[in-house]
Amino acid sequence: MKTLEQSEAVETTPLAGDDSFVEPKTSDKSLQMRILDPVHNPGWDVVIALHRDAGCFHTSAWAKVLRQTYNHHPFYLQFSRGRRLAALIPLMEVRSPFTGRRGVCLPFSDACEPLIFDPEAVDLVRDRLVRFARERRWKHLEIRGGKWFQPASSSVAKFYGHTLDLRRRVGDLADCFDSSVRRAIRKAERSNVSVAVGRNRQVIDDFYRLHVQTRRRHGLPPQSASFFLNIYEQIIKPGLGFTVLAQRESCPIAAAIFFRFGKNVRYNYGASDKRFQEFRANNLVMWHGIQFLLRTGVEKLRFGRTERENEGLRRFKLSWGTQEEVIDYCRIDPLGRQRLMPAPHNFGFHKRVFGKLPRMFNRLAGSIIYPHLD
Repeated sequence: MKTLEQSEAVETTPLAGDDSFVEPKTSDKSLQMRILDPVHNPGWDVVIALHRDAGCFHTSAWAKVLRQTYNHHPFYLQFSRGRRLAALIPLMEVRSPFTGRRGVCLPFSDACEPLIFDPEAVDLVRDRLVRFARERRWKHLEIRGGKWFQPASSSVAKFYGHTLDLRRRVGDLADCFDSSVRRAIRKAERSNVSVAVGRNRQVIDDFYRLHVQTRRRHGLPPQSASFFLNIYEQIIKPGLGFTVLAQRESCPIAAAIFFRFGKNVRYNYGASDKRFQEFRANNLVMWHGIQFLLRTGVEKLRFGRTERENEGLRRFKLSWGTQEEVIDYCRIDPLGRQRLMPAPHNFGFHKRVFGKLPRMFNRLAGSIIYPHLD
């Protein structure tokens, strides 16, 4: 009860352009909803820290990245019954003249499930959440991950998720790796690939150059440089994340970015130079990241979502001894509460175009397109 009472101390800060409110309390069993703006209210992080599944995507730091990069509007919801915390749901309102206005939990986040404290209140929370989406006139509400808000039937989209349990000694952990992973690590070490963990701005610049190359190779436009600069300022610089950079003869050849909150870590972004693929630097980057985490008391490392048709990436993540799960995405129509199937995408043509565009035009395309996506 003491921790639940701490959540009541979080103050509500008015949203810019919208009135933050707390619904009137009629009884200890009624549900109250409070809207918080984590960009201006750091107390949000104090409350989410009470939940064991809270990750960096739930934090105010990530809200600042999304707000500063894309100007999305935060609607972070705190539900309670009397003095008992029921749920915390971070939402961003994405507004676009091309893709419409909708609520997402959360944009550019592989999985950001609602944090449920009171399972008995889930139905009340779900009903109030749908009513809030209707009040905001969203064309749909999208929940990414978690089981609490999924319809009884199958979800509209499914991805693979992979989690590595780090509550083991380094030797025991390495024994769980596939033999191909151990061979790749040894090859990278024999090839004079050096790896360092860092939190400085230069590493972000090195990562971004590799990111642009990698996205073009996959036939996709890169995220903007400002997106990663905001990640550096809001997440890496304050200590909520770090980078791992591999070099060979002082040339950056592979890099990764990890986010951390509490004892949960997420491998978020990876990039590499294909010219040096034979040295298996990506494996050494991941191994150094894991070793660093083992020294800091982390319990879980999540590898991010994987498209179900991407069998190669799935095998790579499984080769590290991870546990596989299915990440469900659910879209709800606020008017009819029916599931909405996302429109099918045919990326074949787009990949051919972005795969051949000069890097400068690929970067320009990314800066134009991503503000309308989520």
